[in-house]
Amino acid sequence: MPLFTSDSLEMLRHKIDLFEVLSAHLTFQRSGSTYKALCPFHEERTPSFIIQKGNAHYHCFGCGAHGDAIAFLMTYIRMSFTEAVESLAERFQVHLEKEEEKGNAKIPNKIALKAALASASELYHYLLLYTEEGVEALNYLYARGIPLQFIRRFQIGYAPKQYSLLIQYLHTCGIGEEIMLQAGLIKQSGEKQRDFFSERITFPILDSLGAVIGFSARKYKQGTLGGKYINSPETVLFKKSRVLFGLSYCRMRIAKQQTAILVEGQIDALRLIDTGFDYVVAAQGTAFGEEHVKELLQLGIKKIYLALDADEAGQTATQKIGDLFQKNGIDTRVVALEKEKDPDVLLREKGPSYFAHLLEISSDYLNFLFFHLAKDYDLQIPSQKNQVVNQIVDQIKNWQQPVLIHESLRKLAEIARVPEASIGMNQIYIPDLFISKQESIHLQEVDGDLILELDLLRWLFMGSSQYPEIIDIAKANLKQNHFRVSSAWRLYVSLLAGHQSGCFDLLAIGSSLNAPEEQKLLSELLQRKINLNKTKEGFLEVLRKILLRNWMHKREQIRMEIQSVKHSEEETLQLARQFDVLKNQVPEVVIPKI
Repeated sequence: MPLFTSDSLEMLRHKIDLFEVLSAHLTFQRSGSTYKALCPFHEERTPSFIIQKGNAHYHCFGCGAHGDAIAFLMTYIRMSFTEAVESLAERFQVHLEKEEEKGNAKIPNKIALKAALASASELYHYLLLYTEEGVEALNYLYARGIPLQFIRRFQIGYAPKQYSLLIQYLHTCGIGEEIMLQAGLIKQSGEKQRDFFSERITFPILDSLGAVIGFSARKYKQGTLGGKYINSPETVLFKKSRVLFGLSYCRMRIAKQQTAILVEGQIDALRLIDTGFDYVVAAQGTAFGEEHVKELLQLGIKKIYLALDADEAGQTATQKIGDLFQKNGIDTRVVALEKEKDPDVLLREKGPSYFAHLLEISSDYLNFLFFHLAKDYDLQIPSQKNQVVNQIVDQIKNWQQPVLIHESLRKLAEIARVPEASIGMNQIYIPDLFISKQESIHLQEVDGDLILELDLLRWLFMGSSQYPEIIDIAKANLKQNHFRVSSAWRLYVSLLAGHQSGCFDLLAIGSSLNAPEEQKLLSELLQRKINLNKTKEGFLEVLRKILLRNWMHKREQIRMEIQSVKHSEEETLQLARQFDVLKNQVPEVVIPKI
């Protein structure tokens, strides 16, 4: 995570209008200077979620949730700290200076880029609906059963054949060509510049808060050059290896249900969202990789449905993508689509209930993998069956959880109808979670104390707004001697001070840190997302480890004193008694009474 300067964070903190941020997601009722809403963090019928006008914090009198705009976006929208800060800076027109940018060359202004992309999206949408040239593309969409309401909801557009029309329009909006280039809207063609998209139906790609960061464009007639879909080029806003199409519409439900559907096409994703399956995403093209998986893992998913096309390319992609999820311990299901019928077609022809049925009867990944690979072999021939089984065994051994490996090998033996011993069930496979086989192995110093204390602070900083009781548990159990990293202790003290004052504020803490090591520590702990639904369990687990670490350290100190020769016999016996007493005092987490 970049280190934002204290001054820019402090400026942002004073510019934020909490009501404006939260009212985009909640429905408030006004009573004098107070705004009330149904709390988004627990089920209730009477509003207990409160904002005082002019206040920078919300509070729920039902569940105790408390925090600022940053905490809300991280908890409710499941943004990272950086995403939340940058989105608020864009909304309230605050330039965020980063420490490494001081004195460096000017970098692209994200606010200006998003303004250019929003203007382009408006133009494309207008050209589709209201111009003679857009009629053919509009008729194509109508023929696919896409109604006007659908087109308007998702701001589908049309990029014209004339290469300079977008450039001319953006000039009238006061947008220069440098911004157009940086936003990926135009490209260099010889000595001239021309529109990046031409003669294609456009689908805006949105960030977490619904701002346009790029486009995916589909050709609708054979004469158009290029592949079926092309995407915006890589920019500071649009990173194809990380962006998932449709996530802006589905982020909260995916996080709540811990389940997602993955499809190939943008129309497939939007059709599913529009018919109620609003926990679906699509990759940008055929490349789906580790970074995409991480985006979904950070939302806490436990199950993924792969609903890719039934053709050879789609099934090969299912094999590869399924492996990425499976090795991370995600329950991976494969939806059996009919040949030449993608989710869009199935929803139009057979309705949502049929697609829901396909999800219910989906097969697990291992079953799919065996029969997908077996189709090219004759399983009646022992040598060919052996090839299929060995290929899958080798793949399973690269997964990351020993229990998953063991159970998957057992299931493979059952599917393939071979003895468990024949596929190595009597061996123990412990994967190396830390060293990639493709990289050279180097000795690397790992600070276990820093990792443990960073985990503790991460739960406290990111989870205490929704689960304030963990602050009381921390105060009841932790003293300064429990921390071995001095900057971690100072951050912990800052956290407690913020909660004690009733105005816990991530931006205030960030802007108050002057020591570089504290800024880096805060940056590191906020960079990684957590599963907020497991806040209390995760916090208690780390807290127990810290208490045990302290207890074991005290035992070790006494043991070393006993073994030294500097004490008298009586002193040594006293130390031995202390050791025995301490040995039976295994620490337990104290849960204060409310």
